[in-house]
Amino acid sequence: MAGDFDMGKKPRKTKRKTKSGQPTPDRVIDAALTLAATGGWRQLGLAGIAEEAGLTLAQLRSVFPSKAAILAGFVRRTDERVLAGGKAEDGAARDRLFDVLMRRFDVLQPDRSAVRAIIRDSLCDPLAVLCQGPMLLCSMASMLEAAGLSSAGLNGALRTKGLALVYLVALRAWLKDDSTDLAKTMAVLDRGLRQAEKMAAFLNSGRTAKAGRPKEA
Repeated sequence: MAGDFDMGKKPRKTKRKTKSGQPTPDRVIDAALTLAATGGWRQLGLAGIAEEAGLTLAQLRSVFPSKAAILAGFVRRTDERVLAGGKAEDGAARDRLFDVLMRRFDVLQPDRSAVRAIIRDSLCDPLAVLCQGPMLLCSMASMLEAAGLSSAGLNGALRTKGLALVYLVALRAWLKDDSTDLAKTMAVLDRGLRQAEKMAAFLNSGRTAKAGRPKEA
């Protein structure tokens, strides 16, 4: 009978429609950020991200095999958008760093709720924090270069670590900043850069004095 269910045939699977527009990596990152902002990061799974992005799990895994990879992609995309603003060339080194890091906060601003959730949930996972350390240093090295400062060699490594500390303190202020112009974030960032500048000058003066000291006979 035409109305009977044919046991010899498998039900036809409905082909999943994918969203059009954005490149797939951006679509996955944006989907993850949307879900993190509303439901947190720790309990978020790849299947949920794939569904939000309009992709199959296989399609998602071909781009990002894990949540850590998605997070790395988000950081890399943030770096690229900051660097797309060009090299900061006006003013003293402190002013150039200030401009570059504030540009970074401007890029992150639309996703602040998601960033807050990711940081909050990541702090409960020591392994995740350790994995994010090198990623942060890589980003800060790029920010130094964008400000016209070298990140190479021992001095560059020290600058990178110092800038990372300044950025983390400013990041904490940014997450709580309810001002329309990010005035609180700017104040914390400016203070941190000034302190770092004084410390660098102090260390450099120590090296200069040591180098100019006559050798004992």
